[in-house]
Amino acid sequence: MEFTAAHPALKAFMCGSLSGTCSTLLFQPLDLVKTRLQTLRNNAKPGAPKVGMFAVFVNVIRTENFFSLWKGVSPSFVRCIPGVGIYFCTFYSLKQHFFLDRAPNAGQAVLLGAGARAVAGVCMLPFTVIKTRFESGRYNYVSVTGALRSMYETEGVRALFSGLTATLLRDAPFSGIYVMFYSQAKRALPQEVASSAYAPLVNFSCGVVAGVMASLVTQPADVVKTHIQVNPSHWSTSDAIRYVYKEHGLGGFFRGAVPRSLRRTLMAAMAWTVYEHLMARMGLKS
Repeated sequence: MEFTAAHPALKAFMCGSLSGTCSTLLFQPLDLVKTRLQTLRNNAKPGAPKVGMFAVFVNVIRTENFFSLWKGVSPSFVRCIPGVGIYFCTFYSLKQHFFLDRAPNAGQAVLLGAGARAVAGVCMLPFTVIKTRFESGRYNYVSVTGALRSMYETEGVRALFSGLTATLLRDAPFSGIYVMFYSQAKRALPQEVASSAYAPLVNFSCGVVAGVMASLVTQPADVVKTHIQVNPSHWSTSDAIRYVYKEHGLGGFFRGAVPRSLRRTLMAAMAWTVYEHLMARMGLKS
């Protein structure tokens, strides 16, 4: 069967996977820095300068090497290429089923985005856990399959799904808020702008605004998720919340906010721009 004759949902999956590949490779260093910032030990002396994003970048390059900034890119690819595909495939299918003849309002857009992300998040959670551990620098895994085997043998299946609650509390609201802001921003644009040659740039700009808003709201859940998945002793969500608050106070829930906001915002904006451009080229409404 030729791809041009494929089911529209399969086309949405392929477009999403391609957009996920581009954005994952480009923004992986920001994800690594975010994970390192979130898992820093709080052993600084009183009055010592805070460790920021740039300091972590430099430290990784100096103590490891430049390409260490892409640690975790293998599980990121394994997670994001099918994961983004599943997300856009689910999003497209839900939209076609419930909103075929009209655009969703703000509340419906939140549910649409959250539902699609929840499906993708559950499907790809084991690879999210492995990616987080690769990036933390605390584990000496050499491959995705080796990490899967090691975790299964030493910690059991449960470890592969650690942080499920925190992941859903992060990803579902992020996607819901993102889709709401993104769709509402696009609807507010004049039709001649949305259909002009500058449409991809306009879509990207709308995505950046939506991404910043969604990233800030969901940052605490991301910090909690990281601590659960890096810790091998089966922490619950409440355990991780107590630990972050005890060690770092309220500010600890926003550790890594800058690199995460940059990465999630740019990654989501690029993914949606590429996805919508490819879908338009195929004559499909995204």
